[in-house]
Amino acid sequence: MSPAVRTAAAKTPSRRITVKDDQVINQRARAYQGFTQQILSGKIRSGQFVSQRELMTLLDMPLAAVREMIPRLEAGGLIKTVPQRGLQIAHVDLKLIRNAFQVRSLIEREAVQHFVHIASDSELQAIEANHQAILSRASALSQPLAADVNLLDDAQSVDWGLHDRLVDALGNDILSEIYRVNSLRVRLIKLEHSVITPARLIPAMQEHLRFIAALLRRDAVEATRLLDEHISSAQNRVMTAPLEQVRGEWNAQLPPSQPKGTPREP
Repeated sequence: MSPAVRTAAAKTPSRRITVKDDQVINQRARAYQGFTQQILSGKIRSGQFVSQRELMTLLDMPLAAVREMIPRLEAGGLIKTVPQRGLQIAHVDLKLIRNAFQVRSLIEREAVQHFVHIASDSELQAIEANHQAILSRASALSQPLAADVNLLDDAQSVDWGLHDRLVDALGNDILSEIYRVNSLRVRLIKLEHSVITPARLIPAMQEHLRFIAALLRRDAVEATRLLDEHISSAQNRVMTAPLEQVRGEWNAQLPPSQPKGTPREP
């Protein structure tokens, strides 16, 4: 066998292994993304027990991909293995609430002091316009027979989109990954302890708009102060909001034709 043929033969197995590894990584990433979406949609709840096969069905992924995903979820504190019972989604308690919001505050404070200097006026104005649009839609629901079934989903996208943009603007992949995992903890907390109605959405959007105004003025001190207030307000809501009371408030505002249920918080 010539040297050239031997070289080609030697490379072929390595190339096949690389393709296989890429497929495994892609499936694991898809499974993790699917798990994330299940939390965001409220289909996976704090303290819930699930089996690997239930996750297969829920995520529409093969068992191998689910098993590959589990160590990442365990490392992030999102699930734990309970002997003879299966996998348990992170249980929300006071320690988790305190820790998750502390991590959020530390990262976002660093992020806003960077973002205030690098964000363009046009980007900030576009963010401001998106928030104003959500605020207008929420305010319109006070009118009789008003209905906006997509409002909370859209508000969630605008709200968390701003926070994600702040952190991603740092250009630090490690911090962004830590923040994304912690955001899932915060979402589990909110789904468990605090839900939102259109009436509660208005103050949250107003908090954001005051914060955005400080960014437009390039006032780092004021922007940081307002961010601190916003995060503290969010933490206080999950510590004090009575779930059944707010669920009743939400259902009372829905038109008769819309199914009753538990809303999601942006």
